[in-house]
Amino acid sequence: MRGIEYQSKEEIKRFQEEKLKTALLYLQENSPFYKRIFLQNNIDILQVKTMEDLQKIPFTTKQDLQLYNDDFLCVPREKVVDFITTSGTLGDPVTFAMTDKDLDRLAYNEKISFACAGVQASDVVQLMTTIDKRFMAGLAYFLGLRTLGAGIVRVGNGIPELQWDTINRIKPNTIMCVPSFVLHIIKYAEEHGVDYRNSSVKKVICIGENLREQDFSLNLLGKRIKDKWDIELYSTYASTEMATTFAECEYGCGGHHHPELIICEVVDDEGNVVADSKVGELVVTTLSVEGMPLLRFKTGDLVSFHNEPCKCGRSSMRVSPVVGRANHLLKYKGTTLYPPAIYDVLDNTPYVENYVVEVNYNDNGNDDVLVKIGLKQYESEDIIKELKDRFRAKIRVAPEVEICNPDELQKIIYPDLSRKPIKFIDKRNTKI
Repeated sequence: MRGIEYQSKEEIKRFQEEKLKTALLYLQENSPFYKRIFLQNNIDILQVKTMEDLQKIPFTTKQDLQLYNDDFLCVPREKVVDFITTSGTLGDPVTFAMTDKDLDRLAYNEKISFACAGVQASDVVQLMTTIDKRFMAGLAYFLGLRTLGAGIVRVGNGIPELQWDTINRIKPNTIMCVPSFVLHIIKYAEEHGVDYRNSSVKKVICIGENLREQDFSLNLLGKRIKDKWDIELYSTYASTEMATTFAECEYGCGGHHHPELIICEVVDDEGNVVADSKVGELVVTTLSVEGMPLLRFKTGDLVSFHNEPCKCGRSSMRVSPVVGRANHLLKYKGTTLYPPAIYDVLDNTPYVENYVVEVNYNDNGNDDVLVKIGLKQYESEDIIKELKDRFRAKIRVAPEVEICNPDELQKIIYPDLSRKPIKFIDKRNTKI
């Protein structure tokens, strides 16, 4: 029998509204934080019956999680079996506590997400992601693939030499990693005579970075990978707070929503729900989470929803590629943009080895943007002018450019304690 994702929009809505009632009762009984929120705002949860009624409830923010972390825990501490933290993208990392039931839910989430991306029990998947360092995702991938019955190779992140040694030894047909790392392993293969195009790898499940434009065509990073290595590329989108993954199917037109695991809204700057296909901030309510469930949590990610049925047969909503972070908006020389627009230009510049974008306020209180770039080689004497011309052609403005040592930049992008590449450094709110 096909799951809820294949049912009609009306059935999905009714299904989620029943799940919402259960979630609210659980929070009322078990969550110190949400008990307080309901009391302070005179919210009768029995009157929250529909998706539209959700708007009566205030948002939960990252700051709430940082300030009142312990108050989100809904179970006795002895029931917690795994402690994890967020990656700290928007500030100090937040701790999440997971029960045995939560790990089962996490495994189910990844099982159906991998299946959506075409992974089968007969496949062998090489995980180029860490499973330690309090990281939810690496553990989730392992649990999901185990539940699916697929073969798993836990290599961890980095070390292209080890990745290729493992590929040659075990011959996985699928790898899972940050897409920009695919370019690193391609570079290593080219420099060391590895015939990567004829390797066992036929598919990449990508995490952490966009592969597509808003029209679902491959962005510049995706095109660079495909031009080098004609393999299948699948995007995923997830976060620790959501404990849920949105994975593309074979048609590559957005991450599919799992209605049994999460309720999603997209809101504007005033907190109003926006129309389909309009960009706004993603707000989530987790379902069936036992340890630390969240209600109307503002993720900080700007996305849009697509509700037309997918050719794969699923009728559940699909999430667009992330446009940017709500607090990463740049207003530079009269132009409004998000860092991914800068990344796209650099990812399509063949002589750029790596880069970091730094943002600060200038003396007038406006945004200043500095792009630090490591080069593969100098192709002209006026490389900075050439790069600025590329920026003007694509995004209408040219940030300041500084040429740096690629090895030094690599240490910034992949610091020892980081679980994701760091390309954006926002110094606008840094106190000196």
